[in-house]
Amino acid sequence: MIKCFALAIGLVLGASDAYAWDGTDTTTGESVEIGKGNLVRTGRDIEIFDSGAGEYRDVTVESIRRHGSTVEVEVYDNESGEYRTLEMEDD
Repeated sequence: MIKCFALAIGLVLGASDAYAWDGTDTTTGESVEIGKGNLVRTGRDIEIFDSGAGEYRDVTVESIRRHGSTVEVEVYDNESGEYRTLEMEDD
């Protein structure tokens, strides 16, 4: 019974980690993607794909706020030295 429960938990957690998180940079209007394997928590460094720049960027998560059907993730772009607000879909 415990093995079945552990397997079910593993499948649920594994499935949620298997997809990218899509959103928009609120300043530029360009699409951004937080790829699988990134743990989005305040103070963590994550990698995003900035479709406007056409490249991956390393950012530090400054804050996370839920707004209705979206999640606002404020990040510090370590390469440009700028703060960015990402509006992510809340699926």
